[in-house]
Amino acid sequence: MVVNAIIVAMVAHASNQPSETIYQVGSSMRNPVKYHSLQDFGYRYFSKKPWINKDGKAVIVGKIRVMDSMASFHRYMALRYLLPLKGLEFANTAFCHFFQGVYSDLNRKISFVTRLIDIYRPYLFFDAIFDDINTEKLRMAARSSLAENDMFYFDPKCINWDDYFMNTHIPGIVKYIFK
Repeated sequence: MVVNAIIVAMVAHASNQPSETIYQVGSSMRNPVKYHSLQDFGYRYFSKKPWINKDGKAVIVGKIRVMDSMASFHRYMALRYLLPLKGLEFANTAFCHFFQGVYSDLNRKISFVTRLIDIYRPYLFFDAIFDDINTEKLRMAARSSLAENDMFYFDPKCINWDDYFMNTHIPGIVKYIFK
């Protein structure tokens, strides 16, 4: 869609004087995806296609707890996971690394969740709508003047978020990040 919008913008401005028109190609105005939907997609995906852990067992998913800020996430992680992990680390040291396997497994899982949160951090608590009025005007102009309008389609209303997350985004995460 972005490439199509760039091509159409180049055609639209080819004969005009240079302008400073900004085209925002995004879906937040015309077809937003909501934060709670992301949680639902993840729950539905992993309920239907469980992730298999290193022991060959399916990981059971539950509804995700929603945090309203990074500070609340860090507090939750510290109290629920990092503090007990420190206790386990101390016990592991005191008992000559008797709990090393359990400690390593929990540490790996906590690190993984932290890495995912870092990846998605810019999107998690960002509440904005990007104005795409110039892009909409470009779409309308292309509809009326371009014979190849269907070839250079860039309307985000056509994005099926359910299909995208369930069949592209989450499977990609599983394939390339959950190694």
